[in-house]
Amino acid sequence: MSSAVDLQALTAHGLTHSYATRAGRPPVLDGVDLTVAPGARIGLVGENGTGKSTLLRLLAGVERPDAGQVHAPADLVYLPQEPALDAGGTVGGLLDDALRPLHDAVAELERLAAALADDPSAAAGYDRMLAWAVAHDAWDADRRAEVTAGALGVAGLDRDRAVGTLSGGQRTRLAMAAALVRRPACLLLDEPTNHLDDDALDLLERSLTELPGVVVAASHDRTFLDRVCTGLLDLDAGALGTDGHGGRRFGGSFTEYLQAQAASRQRWEETFAAQQEEIDRLRDRSRISMSAIAPGRGPRDNDKFIHAFKGANVERTRARRVHDAQRRLEIAERDALPKPPQPLRFAGRLTGDDAGAGLAVQVRDLVVEHRLRLDRLDLPAGSGLLVTGPNGSGKSTLLAVLHRDLAPSSGVVDVRARRVGLLTQDPEIGSPERTAAQAYAALLGPDLAERVPLRELGLLHPREHGTRVGDLSLGQRRRLALAVAVADAPDLLLLDEPTNHVSLRLAGELEEALGSAPGTVLVTSHDRWLRRRWDGAVLEL
Repeated sequence: MSSAVDLQALTAHGLTHSYATRAGRPPVLDGVDLTVAPGARIGLVGENGTGKSTLLRLLAGVERPDAGQVHAPADLVYLPQEPALDAGGTVGGLLDDALRPLHDAVAELERLAAALADDPSAAAGYDRMLAWAVAHDAWDADRRAEVTAGALGVAGLDRDRAVGTLSGGQRTRLAMAAALVRRPACLLLDEPTNHLDDDALDLLERSLTELPGVVVAASHDRTFLDRVCTGLLDLDAGALGTDGHGGRRFGGSFTEYLQAQAASRQRWEETFAAQQEEIDRLRDRSRISMSAIAPGRGPRDNDKFIHAFKGANVERTRARRVHDAQRRLEIAERDALPKPPQPLRFAGRLTGDDAGAGLAVQVRDLVVEHRLRLDRLDLPAGSGLLVTGPNGSGKSTLLAVLHRDLAPSSGVVDVRARRVGLLTQDPEIGSPERTAAQAYAALLGPDLAERVPLRELGLLHPREHGTRVGDLSLGQRRRLALAVAVADAPDLLLLDEPTNHVSLRLAGELEEALGSAPGTVLVTSHDRWLRRRWDGAVLEL
């Protein structure tokens, strides 16, 4: 623990980073600059695979850039999407470690206060420690830890329980509790809203807006970006950036950013078209011939000398014009914007066309011991249902029962849909050594994978099909799992938090697809943006 207030800016300059597995392709990050002052909260946005998680690891010092520099406050906490916690440690030990610097600060203040009477020179140290304790709200640490653990759903965990026995969601929420209680001078978060229910989201957003230090968060959560972030850094901003001049930084809200992003894309397309038209015109001019400049009759005998003289002038004029056109063409080609790439868009269908009639699902008196109780559920074929509720209310359990992955303790579950697809929160997609295309074929079977090629779904860019599963980002693995779930055009599609980890663009496209799916869809989600726009039936557990 530093004895001084470490409220410094986080700065990065010229960050460039590549991975050996991407040999022959552009760097994941190329010349990224970032400055975040204390009190600022920056959201990192961009398509899956554009380097958001990589940038956070570089800022945290977990990885070193190929080029560029990072200057970060020493009092820094980094929370990745899958926290690497000590599996042998205990729940209580992790929270105690987070509280220890705060308890030590209070104890040190008391020692310095007692020393002031005999040693006035201790005043400087006392002032520094007091400022640190105030910035970290050290006196309220125990109460804050209790409230935070409760809101994040980890207060009921046995303090002696090994961290390695917790689920992925529990580990993430436990690590989040430790980070928020700690109140560091610099907090780096990767998709912090995954696995959080409404109470936990409210506490997270309130805690972050109250932090006096630096916050940088990569997030797909549109409501979180709107409520928390004071600015955005777009790692997929395009040739003109979000400001029309190549800048990645945007100073408004996420809602305003969406409008600026669309306008920037339109400017890029219009500018590219105009530049290409000018390049074509200059190419034509560079091919001007003598006959195009000085057409006409040939010379008579008595004016051959004059014609030769004038011909030389015409030749020089033509040469100058051609040279000028070629020079302008070279400049135009050198300064031309790259062609706007076609964005990756979901091109598949979530369900099949034949929804049938009657009920797709009928449930009576369902009980899964210690996990779920549901008296009645009638889900008509061709309808949509949004299932909500706090963590632990049984949403994922319900989907597992309907997919026949989990047997109920009692009750009647009648799934009448013929083909059922499932996207879980933590999908298993096979060996990390397989390529994405191989994993897709292995999970579907070669015949179906050939009938419905991965490239036709628009969920994973073709350049990623040959990438090892272990080298895909979490969002890209989630896209691959969604492709497997919808490839067979299921009659009933079960989606567990479908917008977790995926890009903002895909989240919006999934919402549109959910509204138009002809089959039956059951969705669980904490995504407040999605829930506000849902116009179907809702079941709250």
